[in-house]
Amino acid sequence: MKREEYPRPQFVRDKWMNLNGEWEFAFDDENIGLIERWYESSKTLPERINVPFVYQTKLSGINTQENHEIVWYKKRFVIPANFDKKGIKLNFGAVDFEATVFLNGQIVGRHTGGHTSFSLDISHFVQIDAEEQVLTVRVFDPRDERIPRGKQTWNETPHSIWYTNTTGIWQTVWLENMDTSFIEYVQYTTNIDEGSVKMTVDLAGRQENQWIEYEIMLKDNIVAVGKWQATSNYNEVTIQLSQQKVFRTAFHDSGWYWSPENPNLFDVSLILRNEFGVVDKVESYFGMRKIHTEKGMVYLNNKPYYQRLVLDQGYWPESLMTAPNDNAFKKDIELAKQMGFNGCRKHQKVEDPRFLYWADKLGFLVWGESPSAHYFSKESVDFVTNEWKEIIRRDYNHPSIITWVPFNESWGIGEVGRNKQQQHYTQALYHLLHALDTTRPVISNDGWELTKTDITAVHNYQHGQKNETKKFEQFKLAIHTKAAILASQSADRAIYADGFNNEGEPILLTEFGGIGYKVGEQSGWGYTTVTDEAEFLSEYERIVKEVFHSEVLFGFCYTQLYDVEQEINGLLAYDREPKCSLEKIREINTQYHSNMIVSD
Repeated sequence: MKREEYPRPQFVRDKWMNLNGEWEFAFDDENIGLIERWYESSKTLPERINVPFVYQTKLSGINTQENHEIVWYKKRFVIPANFDKKGIKLNFGAVDFEATVFLNGQIVGRHTGGHTSFSLDISHFVQIDAEEQVLTVRVFDPRDERIPRGKQTWNETPHSIWYTNTTGIWQTVWLENMDTSFIEYVQYTTNIDEGSVKMTVDLAGRQENQWIEYEIMLKDNIVAVGKWQATSNYNEVTIQLSQQKVFRTAFHDSGWYWSPENPNLFDVSLILRNEFGVVDKVESYFGMRKIHTEKGMVYLNNKPYYQRLVLDQGYWPESLMTAPNDNAFKKDIELAKQMGFNGCRKHQKVEDPRFLYWADKLGFLVWGESPSAHYFSKESVDFVTNEWKEIIRRDYNHPSIITWVPFNESWGIGEVGRNKQQQHYTQALYHLLHALDTTRPVISNDGWELTKTDITAVHNYQHGQKNETKKFEQFKLAIHTKAAILASQSADRAIYADGFNNEGEPILLTEFGGIGYKVGEQSGWGYTTVTDEAEFLSEYERIVKEVFHSEVLFGFCYTQLYDVEQEINGLLAYDREPKCSLEKIREINTQYHSNMIVSD
């Protein structure tokens, strides 16, 4: 099985080469690879691995869960005949955790951070006359609690809520070809109130007498075309879409906003040109949508919007954090939508851009989260902060992402409730994300011990078994009113850290449920337990009904979409087989209405 789809659908070039598939591979437990110069082209590694699946997975072809902190990869390839070897970029979707990259025996670059993409210009390292190029990657992935691990265990085996470790290349590797002058980055900032989009285009190697051309289309109709002179490496233009005649006549009345119900996307062609012709061309897209909070509610496109989210870990039994194929992303979204959910909280993972593409295209809200470290230190501050800067740059343009979540349940900031240093850290990251992205709310610490935040995100699994009447009554009271929610405690932690209070932010119940229901051979745990489908549906309805009846909650996120390893608390089994009628879940999710507006 080979992952062959284009890996970056928000920024597409015609001339590219997929490097997935069989690579040479080696464990380096004694850390001798550098000393013995395994990066040299003449050296052959003993194992074979199927990239981008990590060695801990079945689809990798190795499938061992033993701990190996240093691994090596080697790929021998031929550059396509239609490539101009003067301008070649090497791209990695994600490599966990620290990658050192060599080409033809020379070091090309390094990247630290296991969940974000990076690119390296290899033009000067390509051997122009050689029949074969040799790419080598050394990966260091320590089981260290100071690095952002997310749900990956730091122990020898999975336990509690922690899953099998992921080491090495886990997203697509590819080459792309461009001129020495090219479009490096594009950012879209939409404004539905003004009917405009601001395009920011960064150029690399800009030369004199170049200009940028754009064509914007909606539903196969040209909405806007134009061009401007590239007088800087950083170019910005605001386009008034609503003033375009074709836009007003064809789309204004029929709807042109992006939403889960109507996921309208504007296709964009960007061309860098000079007097001799086309220098570079990129295909892209954006969605016109606005997300903001006001009067204790979340608004989508200036209308109150009740979020019915489901927790999505982004794991698969045969491939862990790497989807087995592109359709797996689409299938997860379609299954969630069939159950009446309008979005997900992508939990402790920076998801592959292919998932975000399908969320954009199918209409599915996404809360963008990042893996947490599990120990507070100067190193963890650096790692997490740097990764967030890369997350925002890579994923800014996806209309499906409506919220950023930098911390979860005080992981990596275990003393934030009272510790001023850790409180400053959460506030600093909150303000940094707003400095980089003014279009989305930021949640400072999902679950409890919030500092400065745009949404009060609360976790509560205290609903108990059906026969635990007293416990369930306490759960109902704890989520029914604003005062009760803000006075509640989960895991013996206050909703707000010392010195911070709710200042009118919307309140959402962003983790609850987790009903354990065993199907098939997989064993594990849930927060409560049922034994058959009828009881499962009854329990789900019992809990969700009270969430809808809350006077103050303006959305929820149910735990969780599917079972993962030792957790059997999903609505689906780990292989995505439904545990019960999806239509029945949908009926429950849509039949109860709070006193606030709920989307259809």
